Amino acid sequence: MRYAAIDIGSNAVRLLIADIIDKGDEVVYTKNTLLRVPLRLGDDAFINKRISENKFDDLVKTMSAFKSLMEVYKVSDCLACATSAMRDSENGAEVVEACKKVGVDIQIIDGKQEAKIIYGSHLINNIDRDKVYLYIDVGGGSTEISLFADGVYVSSKSFNLGTIRILDNQDTEETWDDMRKWVREVTRGYKSIYGIGTGGNINKLSRIANNKDEMPISYAKLNAVYAYLKSYSLKGRIQDLGLRSDRADVIIPAAEIFLTIMKVAQLKNIVAPRLGMVDGIIQSLINKNFKK
Repeated sequence: MRYAAIDIGSNAVRLLIADIIDKGDEVVYTKNTLLRVPLRLGDDAFINKRISENKFDDLVKTMSAFKSLMEVYKVSDCLACATSAMRDSENGAEVVEACKKVGVDIQIIDGKQEAKIIYGSHLINNIDRDKVYLYIDVGGGSTEISLFADGVYVSSKSFNLGTIRILDNQDTEETWDDMRKWVREVTRGYKSIYGIGTGGNINKLSRIANNKDEMPISYAKLNAVYAYLKSYSLKGRIQDLGLRSDRADVIIPAAEIFLTIMKVAQLKNIVAPRLGMVDGIIQSLINKNFKK
């Protein structure tokens, strides 16, 4: 049995095809195929408030290709979710309708739904229930932050602060202040808080900081990696450091968001488990189809 998850983000569009394994007492999945297409819908959405004709066509073609792949892989269930860029686009409904015609039904979800799907990527079942965690997902258009204490969800909020939005100068100091204020208030009273970071940028930052090992990153270490990356020009980060062109620019504002949150929340460290939106979507499909 195979499920598919499609994440239509502000920076890239992803397809995860997963093999579903029913063990009787639990249902798990393994990643079969993961594809990423850097469409950068946010460049249109955050400046012009609509998806341009070219990117509209590219997205429809991408969905058509994903549909064909899902048929080849004999996917039995699929969920496609669009986030910040599509939320901000005046022609989002038109895009959804065009993609529906090629066989992919897209749901434009709000920030709270996005946060719930992200932290629902079964990670909450694997954390220490005696500790306090701040779950941070930094995307191209928004940042979702959720607090868990003693294994229980406490609160979450979505902020219109993302890597593409910052690069396009569409972030505001008011949004930065709102995020700092909310983080400060929601973490007040907790002594030791651990960070969990998701998204392609923190995964890359973690690999650089830990020489590819999956280990916690302290504020000082993340700040050092940020300074190291920022010391290179965009061209240098691509040619000398080997970063993809669509990663080399967004990794800087992503690090700034993570560092800001870590400092305000006084996080002991942050870990990047390399789970994200598509993992949460697969888990949502499992929860839907295997209700106990």
